[in-house]
Amino acid sequence: MTAAPSTRVIRTIAEHATDRRTVPTPTPRLSWVVETDVPDWRQASAEVELAPTGGEATTVRLDGPDAVLVDWPFEPLAAGDEVAVRVRVTGTDGGTSPWSGPLPVVAGFLAGGQWTARMVGLADPQQPAQPVLVRHAFTLDRPVRRARLFATAHGVYQVAVNGRDVDDEVLKPGWTAYQWRLVHETTDVTDLLVDGENAVGVRLAGGWWTERFGFRDAAERVYGEQPAVAVQLVVDFADGTTETIASGEGWRATGDGPTTSSGIYPGEHCDARREAAGWSSPGFDDGAWSPVRLDGDFPVPQARRSPGARRIAELPVREVITTPSGKTVLDFGQNLVGWLRLTVRGEAGTTITLKHAEVLDNGELGTRPLRAAEATDTYTLAGTGEETWEPWSTFHGFRYAQVDGWPGELDPAHVVAVVVSSDMRRTSEFECSHEQLQQLHENIVWGMRGNFLHVPTDCPQRDERLGWTGDIQVFAPTATDLFDCNGFLASWLQDLTLEQEAADGIVPFVIPHVLGRPIPAAAWGDAATVVPTVLHERYGDRQVLADQYPSMRSWVETILGLAGERRLWEGQFQFGDWLDPAAPPERPGEAKTDPDIVASAHVFRSTDILARTAALLGYTDDAERYRRIAEEVRAAFLREYVTGAGRMLSDTQTAYAMVLEYGIATDPQLRGQMGDRLADLVRAGGYRVATGFVGTPIVCDALTSTGHVDVAGRLLLQTENPSWLYPVTMGATTVWERWDSMLEDGSINPGQMTSFNHYAFGAIADWMHRSVAGLAPAAPGYRELRIAPHPIASLEFARVTHETPYGRAAAGWERTADGITVTAVVPAGTTATVHLPDGSDPLVVGSGSHSWTVAMNGASLPDGAVSLDSELADIADDPAAYAAVMGTLRKYDEEQAREFRDTTRWVRGSRLVDVMRKIPPVVQTEVAEALAGVTRSRGVG
Repeated sequence: MTAAPSTRVIRTIAEHATDRRTVPTPTPRLSWVVETDVPDWRQASAEVELAPTGGEATTVRLDGPDAVLVDWPFEPLAAGDEVAVRVRVTGTDGGTSPWSGPLPVVAGFLAGGQWTARMVGLADPQQPAQPVLVRHAFTLDRPVRRARLFATAHGVYQVAVNGRDVDDEVLKPGWTAYQWRLVHETTDVTDLLVDGENAVGVRLAGGWWTERFGFRDAAERVYGEQPAVAVQLVVDFADGTTETIASGEGWRATGDGPTTSSGIYPGEHCDARREAAGWSSPGFDDGAWSPVRLDGDFPVPQARRSPGARRIAELPVREVITTPSGKTVLDFGQNLVGWLRLTVRGEAGTTITLKHAEVLDNGELGTRPLRAAEATDTYTLAGTGEETWEPWSTFHGFRYAQVDGWPGELDPAHVVAVVVSSDMRRTSEFECSHEQLQQLHENIVWGMRGNFLHVPTDCPQRDERLGWTGDIQVFAPTATDLFDCNGFLASWLQDLTLEQEAADGIVPFVIPHVLGRPIPAAAWGDAATVVPTVLHERYGDRQVLADQYPSMRSWVETILGLAGERRLWEGQFQFGDWLDPAAPPERPGEAKTDPDIVASAHVFRSTDILARTAALLGYTDDAERYRRIAEEVRAAFLREYVTGAGRMLSDTQTAYAMVLEYGIATDPQLRGQMGDRLADLVRAGGYRVATGFVGTPIVCDALTSTGHVDVAGRLLLQTENPSWLYPVTMGATTVWERWDSMLEDGSINPGQMTSFNHYAFGAIADWMHRSVAGLAPAAPGYRELRIAPHPIASLEFARVTHETPYGRAAAGWERTADGITVTAVVPAGTTATVHLPDGSDPLVVGSGSHSWTVAMNGASLPDGAVSLDSELADIADDPAAYAAVMGTLRKYDEEQAREFRDTTRWVRGSRLVDVMRKIPPVVQTEVAEALAGVTRSRGVG
């Protein structure tokens, strides 16, 4: 039976949907997305057709609802195979869709033993990390059917064939654990070849391979002194023969190219007068070049599984600033990652210097937070007329750029900021009525864009830019909300496993590991268990759990060994609740929460995750063992750190949030006590953030799950320092490393570790999606959805759309004259459990668009009388009253107002008048009048 055209397969994906549609495996998993007008549509079966190029198609029928990461149902692909895949589906209604469009699938890997290219470089470098040009000419004497280029490097590279770059990717092949794993690109270059003489040219620089990693005087080159590249061109001729042209003896190199020096941290320096026209084209005389250096063994490169990095946007100059010292600084209006593109005319030998920074400091370029990173590019003009140039072997994190040496008057239209990132597909959009909250979400998106550049880095600007495990552990749920990063993070996890194996089970602080001797640390090493679990939850990727299970188990065994018979991890180095706002600027690990409590909570968390994973994968013995141990850890934790009244020995927001959200506390009464205490602590702190890296992602969830979503809403919308919105009030366009990376007086935080583009605290976006707008996965891969919006006070609406593996889902709410209207879109092939904000019984709905209106206003603002006799808790709970008090105090004395705010505990049992004794009477009178105005505005007598 054929259905009406309302049901169709709109997208088919092989493995991780890489941008080139090449797959890194002989058995790529298949996914497809169905769009239909049929209500409650469910897949009953699917047919998958495989059509080899020039061959006969084969069709396989797959019964059941599976449509995400379905095992390859055909014979494994051979290296170089090119096939087309189509899908059609039959629903439980009996209707069958048309065939989807064909998806080209190219086996982009080489078979065992086929990699023959040598790593080649400059034989006589004159400086460390010297940029190189490499070239080779060859002749093709018969018609070419297909040509594929396989390339990798110790460094960063771009290949040109006959004078044309082979693709638009940047900073290839990225950064992996070079000692253990290299990746190669696979590029079809058939259209670039010609009959007769051809040439391959490579631009090569040191990149991460030659960078000096470490802090201050301890920085050193971890991998190598000089870059090298390996290139293999496989040419299939029309007559059925094949020729492989591989880098090795006979290739030529020079260090006299236009890129004179380059580094990730220092920047790139180019002298256009050194450009040799046609150097990557046939006929170029390379007689003055030298034979290449041949390097030794290296890991056989694997086909890339993560997306390539590209130029993803361009931003014009927003403002030209003349600084107090007379310097010219360009403001691009957005903190970004990338570089500048110049279009310029001038005399030969004129040098333009570009210095980059995220902020201004006293009106000048704020370079102190860069530490040892020079972040400086230079371009020396060739003097040949209009010249266009941009770096290719480095990157910077910046909003501002100082331009020195520009010939003549600088026209801002001649400078463009080029934004680069790993080219991941955006999968969600969040909208709300609160302008500052909307900006926060945009800042989080930009922070992820900038820090997902081949590896998930902590920051993109200073002398660091490392794959810190703690940062991605806390941010992974938000990352999977915002972009399709399954392939990106699955690739990074391969490096984590390899570095962990080399460290005897310890997960190093950064992956790839470049910072001395590995030391175990809670929340950081737990990336080994948490990140694969998130990928399974969000993408339905069971294979990533299977692949990472040995790593997960190894980490758990490591920390159980450290915990010993007491089952508590105590007395050892920890980052703890890193960057708790109470920590001193130079001692960011001195958090309020006891680091032993943080560590022991993570022993439970990872052991519990491992037990669940073992059960899912069918490892019954492991599941039973680790479940038993997890219960022992739980009991030890509760016995050691929790009183009979439900108080934590570390009476902090992070401590309660961990126990609640990691599932350590399961007794309903205990959870209620802890949730109430957490809410009291948040109120006592004036609804300002009091958590660091560990507590920040989970504090709002802990409040929500214990019935205090109103408190979570107040915490989210706070604008005072520290808070999520404080940076927004200071003009931030990305998420900061510290809650106060910029102080309230506009100066840069005095700490040496001060970045204005860190994504870790942006982990709150996941709660915004799941709880504020109300869309969450209820089963792996969103096969089942949870729709549970929470209309928080001060918002008129909130909504989110998300491209799940099954298709577009959406949820949201809006205040209307009739109450709260909740809307949802459920993708074909899925169901959703809906929890309406009026507390009515949950509903289960199928695919399609849905809407409900409940007769309530949701969370509302206080509307009673307020005065100096009001309790401090009531003032804190009343945004208008709180604003009246603080606004009056700030008008009197900004510094004293800040001290009053920071030292007051907004608790019950204490009146406002009791804590204002140090405030001059005249100001107390003004506060009383301001509160009376609030009362009158509410029509209260």
